[in-house]
Amino acid sequence: MSRTPLAPYPVPHEATARRLEWAFLPPNLRAYVERRCGSPVVEAISQTTGFTPGFASVLVCEDGSRHFVKAASVKAQRLFADAYREEARKLAALPEGVPAPRLQWLLDDDWVVLGISYVGGRPPQRPWVADELDAVLDALEVVADTTTPPPADLDLDVAADDFASLPEGWAQVRAHRTDLDADHLAEAEALARRHAEVVGGDTLVHTDVRSDNVLLTADGRALVVDWNFPVRGAAWFDSFAALIAPRGEGIDVDAVIASRRLLRDVPAEALDIALALYVGYFLSQCEQPVPPTSPHLRDHQRWQGEVCWDWLCERRGWS
Repeated sequence: MSRTPLAPYPVPHEATARRLEWAFLPPNLRAYVERRCGSPVVEAISQTTGFTPGFASVLVCEDGSRHFVKAASVKAQRLFADAYREEARKLAALPEGVPAPRLQWLLDDDWVVLGISYVGGRPPQRPWVADELDAVLDALEVVADTTTPPPADLDLDVAADDFASLPEGWAQVRAHRTDLDADHLAEAEALARRHAEVVGGDTLVHTDVRSDNVLLTADGRALVVDWNFPVRGAAWFDSFAALIAPRGEGIDVDAVIASRRLLRDVPAEALDIALALYVGYFLSQCEQPVPPTSPHLRDHQRWQGEVCWDWLCERRGWS
């Protein structure tokens, strides 16, 4: 299942993050983490995927054990500390059957620190290959099966409310993308503004499924990580979002849609609405200033937006 790739992914897939390193954490915090790990840390392997600057490392201890730890300063990195705190709350409430690493412990003080069960895995390779995409889609089907309905203590926003502000990015898209057909842009914006018609549901939706938020284990299973922003919504939404990058890198995702039980019966108009929502988000966000802690974020968003626009144009028959 292949097609001509749209364009090479423009960022270094495994080196997108500028993260805090173990040596730069406060000594008292390092001592606390070592106590929770039960052994002195002899090596810290920073995880360089993703687009956030918080500490995220595999800690190798003197006793041979490995631990995955994330940390952010409440004072210096409040936005990311808040996100880690919320991630800890969501991880603690995930049902047992969800294919995701488990929260082991939490420190919430001057720093928010998460101890998460270590998983010996790797992100999917880029460009995407079909068997690894299948493993991810298998995992997302398990997530949907296990979390319909979601546990009440997750206290999730509904997707329509969470996505309500996304169509506002279309004003910026129209202003910046004068190279694109104005009538098609207007039709796409109208589609995006109908998102509440299609994104609703009673399933836990991760909302941020991409290659750096997935781990593949040695036995071929996929685990979903970084549970910062889940909502209650449509069971198909994550599986569809997971196809954006594979489509851009040459996978025949239309054949994938036809073969997957969460996607094959979704009305075509609903998928177009979701694509239009993504186009407005990515092509507006990529015009924002480049964050100094995430130098590749805007290039990533621009590429994703172009993939979604090309896909939407093909689906709608726009030249």
